[in-house]
Amino acid sequence: MTGNVQPPVNQKSVSQLILEQLKVYGVKRIYGVVGDAILGLMDAITKQSEIKFIAVKHESVAAMMASAEAKLTGGIGVCAATSGPGITNLLNGLGDAYSDKAPVLAITGQVPSTKIGTDYKQFVDQQELIKPFASYSSLLAHPDAVIDILSKALHKSLVKGAVTHISVPKDMFTMASTAQIKQKPTLLRGITNFEESGLQPAIDIMNTAQRPIILAGVGSRNASKTVEELAEKWGAGILVSLGAKGFIPDTSPHLLGAIGQGGNPYAPSVFKNADVVLLAGDTWWPEGYVPQNARIIQIDFMHENIGKGIPVELGIVGDAGEVLPLLTNSLNGRTNENWMDEVKKAKSTWDIQNEQEGNQIGSPIHPARIVRSIENAVADDAIITLDTGDVTVWMNRNFRPKQQFMLFSGDWRTMGYGLPAALAAKLCAPEKQVISVVGDGGLEMTLADLITAVRYKIDINIIVFNNQALQMERDKMIVDGLLQQGVDLTNPDFVKVAEACGLKGYKVETEAELEEILKLAISTNGPTLVDVDTAPIIHPETKNS
Repeated sequence: MTGNVQPPVNQKSVSQLILEQLKVYGVKRIYGVVGDAILGLMDAITKQSEIKFIAVKHESVAAMMASAEAKLTGGIGVCAATSGPGITNLLNGLGDAYSDKAPVLAITGQVPSTKIGTDYKQFVDQQELIKPFASYSSLLAHPDAVIDILSKALHKSLVKGAVTHISVPKDMFTMASTAQIKQKPTLLRGITNFEESGLQPAIDIMNTAQRPIILAGVGSRNASKTVEELAEKWGAGILVSLGAKGFIPDTSPHLLGAIGQGGNPYAPSVFKNADVVLLAGDTWWPEGYVPQNARIIQIDFMHENIGKGIPVELGIVGDAGEVLPLLTNSLNGRTNENWMDEVKKAKSTWDIQNEQEGNQIGSPIHPARIVRSIENAVADDAIITLDTGDVTVWMNRNFRPKQQFMLFSGDWRTMGYGLPAALAAKLCAPEKQVISVVGDGGLEMTLADLITAVRYKIDINIIVFNNQALQMERDKMIVDGLLQQGVDLTNPDFVKVAEACGLKGYKVETEAELEEILKLAISTNGPTLVDVDTAPIIHPETKNS
């Protein structure tokens, strides 16, 4: 059965069943690019209204949007593409989801079932192609198996925080199937029944601490108040990953700031002296930044994250929101005043310097000054999406968060992430202010999807650090004494490009007008772009890493 042949009245097509099963899992959007091998799926999408297809300009953008949705909501992000170049173009965005453990499902069309394994156009073994990223990938070999493989993929994505994939031969999308929809299993997260006595080994280690540090990551998102309470009782400093910036207010006396390049430059010397470190929902720390002889305890909901890249002495598999209060209740509560003085000195010294950096004047505008203006212009609960590059480290260094949520490409670190992430974030949270902070090079990778913002009336605000270069790469060449090649950019007039696409565009040339224009752009109804002339300043912590 091929072409426009429809299933019998009392049966449903493979495409219809795919959509119904996705609805059970709460899927509201599929991001993708239409292609020949998924036309049957597109037909079924058109005949229903609960799941929207968001048509973008490149499949990598679709996968990045699915990944961003999954990171933001904790639910399944879904992307779709045709065979051959379609699935190949998805891979970059799927790499981001894979690296950051975002639950993403990719649905791809495959060549007709009679052509699989032949020299037919656009055929490739999709299961082999996607293997490095997908924890599960299956080719639909029979219409009646569609729900079995789809529900398996969905469940595995959610439980493992993983990329999964199903490929469907073009002719099979419209075939009739006898498969029955499966209900989504109820997943109870974070209710492992710990008793305080069961955590005694952790308590014993923590009670030995004279110089404790808490390193909080995205896994502590729902436990920020408890992190502060524990720090107060334990006498600990707090460091956060970039993804956790905003969970704990910058005004907290225990908060040293963000870890790694762009974080508080005075924090490494403090952190290296720690004797006990509690990792709360964090799986990474940078080399050369960390204590050498500290005892390390890690709390993470996923067993496989325990000890991942960090030499952990004791792992606790559980939700930080449940475990941290028990630890707080059981601690002796001794505070080393000398240690807290060291923490507070590092914090206050950086607070003064950060304030000074953010108030620099001159044109083109210093990156820290741009960051300070963004900080002053955005809502306390805004979603801020970051591209990869200099904008990431400058925002990490100088942005003083309140309750903003930061979305970025963590371990994969792909350029071009900022705009797709903002588009997805606004679709998921239309009531929130969404700001996309991008470099000129990163934006140029996904520039065509400015049109997507206009097409779907996605009210985002894009702020471009325009320094006419791939600044991070150029800086590394300079620091390493290398000759520069391929890092200078030939930029378009971003304002004219934005206006040609239907956005409102603004140009900023001096710091005197910066903050006013940012506030104007953010208050404007509809998508906007602000092009900021940015000074080509070498980031203070630039190194070849």
